[in-house]
Amino acid sequence: MSCITCKSERVANISSKPSDMNHVSLNTVEREKAGYVPCDMGIGGGDYIRFSWCLDCGQMQGKFPLPPTWAEIKAEEE
Repeated sequence: MSCITCKSERVANISSKPSDMNHVSLNTVEREKAGYVPCDMGIGGGDYIRFSWCLDCGQMQGKFPLPPTWAEIKAEEE
């Protein structure tokens, strides 16, 4: 896979199974969520963190922008 920005072939792929406590911080919106990895932030979901990024330009790979996340929607409801 080539980088979507600089076309480098130096794209790292991460797959990790974290513990069941995840912390998300978005500017002034801060949430802690016990349980699964948020599935709406482009970093994986469920039991796993999965993402790719370019080791040359630092660009995270994927389709962006993303729609509002659970953390943002929850903050708006409060």
